[in-house]
Amino acid sequence: MKKENKSVIIWLLSGCALLFLMVVVGGITRLTNSGLSMTDWHLVTDTFPPLTEAKWQAAFDEYKKFPEYQKINIHNDFQLADYKFIYFWEWFHRFIGRIIGLVFFVPFVYFLAKKKLDTDTIKKCVVLLGMGAFQGFLGWFMVRSGLIDNPDVSHFRLSLHLTFAFITFAYTLWVALDLIYPERNINKILPLRNIARYALAALLIQIIYGGFVAGLNAGLIHNHWPLMSDGEFIHESVFIEQSSLIKNLIEGKSGVQFVHRTFAYVVVAIILFLFFKSKKYTLTSTQANGIKTLVAFVFIQFLLGVFTLLYSVPLALGLIHQIMAFFLLSAMTYTLHRLSK
Repeated sequence: MKKENKSVIIWLLSGCALLFLMVVVGGITRLTNSGLSMTDWHLVTDTFPPLTEAKWQAAFDEYKKFPEYQKINIHNDFQLADYKFIYFWEWFHRFIGRIIGLVFFVPFVYFLAKKKLDTDTIKKCVVLLGMGAFQGFLGWFMVRSGLIDNPDVSHFRLSLHLTFAFITFAYTLWVALDLIYPERNINKILPLRNIARYALAALLIQIIYGGFVAGLNAGLIHNHWPLMSDGEFIHESVFIEQSSLIKNLIEGKSGVQFVHRTFAYVVVAIILFLFFKSKKYTLTSTQANGIKTLVAFVFIQFLLGVFTLLYSVPLALGLIHQIMAFFLLSAMTYTLHRLSK
């Protein structure tokens, strides 16, 4: 690490930490069914929650005009106190998003003015700013889908929002790693790098399907392992919920869960293949530690997935499973970086 890059690295890693917090709070927001509590989006005026009872009541009255209240919560003796609870999590989620915007933009301008960024890093940071803005749009695009007729967000939009947050985090970490390790790695091992790329692609597919499972509440059925309901590896419901096989695998609750629970074996297998293949090469300490950490994290994540399913996605386990996905992606990004550069 070059001394002049230290402040820039701290800035980028701070962004990673905030993105991590953003996804954790987003997970709580989803698991507490809080995501549709704020029925509009304003850049400035809803930066802070309502500050008087009259404003709280006005916000609650506005919420009552939308499907989630009219079709679900109106039957649950849903009061203002309940609304304040779900409002808090959605507001806090958006508030962190605003903080992330400031944390990225203001120091970026400062570092530009102080000429602390080289041309390559400037280009990468501009990409990051664009990704952050697009992520904000995806958040509202997702919420909007649950405010029209169906009192639930599109699982496609939810997964897109979630996956893009993971990708933004991984890219931010990658840019930071470029500065932490400015010297080219003379021990770049192309066969291992290629396997790591496949592992990353598989992990992203698994994250996409994790979003599908969350969006469809597909973790609340077939709460058995290693087989699905009725002792079947592929339950018959995988094929009958939708009109075609493709639709069953991307829109049916059983089909989506089947893909997510089965593809976990693929992710584990590729990472294990990377581990055993790496035994044939002389690795640097960072490469070896990255791969060992990756193996440990993927097994922890696999077990968390199993218990989350068996216990029908309790809030704590669902949240820990999502947090562990972040650690797994971090290890994957680090390992790939060390094998690539």
